[in-house]
Amino acid sequence: MDLFAARKRNDSPLADRMRPKRLPDVVGQQHLLDKGRILARSIAADRIPSMVLWGPPGTGKTTLATVIAAETNSSYVAFSAVLGGVAELRKIVAAAREKKNFYGTRTILFVDEIHRFNKSQQDALLPHVEDGTVTLVGATTENPSFAVNSALLSRARVFELKPLDPADLRKLLERALTDDGGLAHALESVDSDALDAIAHHARGDARRALSGLELASDYARACKAERVDVATVDEAFANQTLLYDKSGEEHYNVVSAFIKSLRGNDPDAAMYWMMRMLDAGEDPLFVLRRMLIFASEDIGNADPRALQAAVNADAAFRRLGMPEGLYAMTQCCTYLASAPKSNSAVHAISAVRKDIAAHGALPVPLKLRNAPTKHMKAWGYGDGYRYPHAEGGHSAGETYLPDKLVGARYYQPRNAGLEIQIRQRLKRLREQGTEEANGNRHDDKAK
Repeated sequence: MDLFAARKRNDSPLADRMRPKRLPDVVGQQHLLDKGRILARSIAADRIPSMVLWGPPGTGKTTLATVIAAETNSSYVAFSAVLGGVAELRKIVAAAREKKNFYGTRTILFVDEIHRFNKSQQDALLPHVEDGTVTLVGATTENPSFAVNSALLSRARVFELKPLDPADLRKLLERALTDDGGLAHALESVDSDALDAIAHHARGDARRALSGLELASDYARACKAERVDVATVDEAFANQTLLYDKSGEEHYNVVSAFIKSLRGNDPDAAMYWMMRMLDAGEDPLFVLRRMLIFASEDIGNADPRALQAAVNADAAFRRLGMPEGLYAMTQCCTYLASAPKSNSAVHAISAVRKDIAAHGALPVPLKLRNAPTKHMKAWGYGDGYRYPHAEGGHSAGETYLPDKLVGARYYQPRNAGLEIQIRQRLKRLREQGTEEANGNRHDDKAK
């Protein structure tokens, strides 16, 4: 290493300086790298398949790719799906083919942010992955099942990397404090509790942990503090962003947890997930829209006030904005979570559409048709229609569906909330209708 390379290494971030070079130095991901696990066996046998490494930031995707290359008979080439073009990709493939044919050396092509691969890049790479010219190792924070082209994904194994636990992060921090290329000069001035605090703040992200240690150390030095303690760490990590990508998988995961908490009658969990979204920068109107949908989809007539509460919360927020609008959102969230639940509207919609698809546009019975002209009345339009208000509010035994669907039951009230009463009333009305229909049949037979 020359003087300039040494200077560059010393100036690089701590997380980069502490990046493991060999497999035994990798911390975490035991489910992939422990002895006997499939990836560990592949590395040991020097039979590396094309793969996609999927996981949150700071879990070691780039590190694992470089380690795999170092542990096997492979050369390593990095390519950015964002910055790289097809021309560069073709040069990489040509060089990989030469190394394979003349030297028997495999080329590991590491593609960072592989979910951003465009069509031309994929078309240029796909045949060379298939014939083994390059071994693809892609890295992504997005779920590969909908973020990576299916043709490319079918030729690669997907390995999920998990957030590092606090014990693993603590091990990385201690290594950084004893490594001459790390922060060995600060070893005696960092409290043990401070390391635990950094591991907690990092939330499974090794890069965040090491950057936090470096930042806390620099902050203490700037403040002329003698030690890096928990207070220093808290200050260094102040106002950090939450893991929440408004367009990625974590967005859908948190939204899903929010809706399922509402549906499961847990206002505490619903509040937690709602605040996770809002504190991470989610648009409050998106959250309100989800609650508006939920009020009808999952509560409905079990508590009709739920929809009113959601509409009012939406209107109140639009008038108040943040932070005062949060009170209305909280009131709505806790009300929806605590209300009785019914998805009878969902089943009713599905059942109606099924019959419409099966039978098409059935004719409207003549008695229900509009008769604004004399000719229509002469044709029988509206003939026989019974006016409910003239019969005490309900015409027992009358039917309103097309003749082919008479007797169909689409709306089935649940045994929850107000729908208990609705269910009882409809049952009573239907029984009255059945009795009248049976009476009419007896009268017809008597005649």
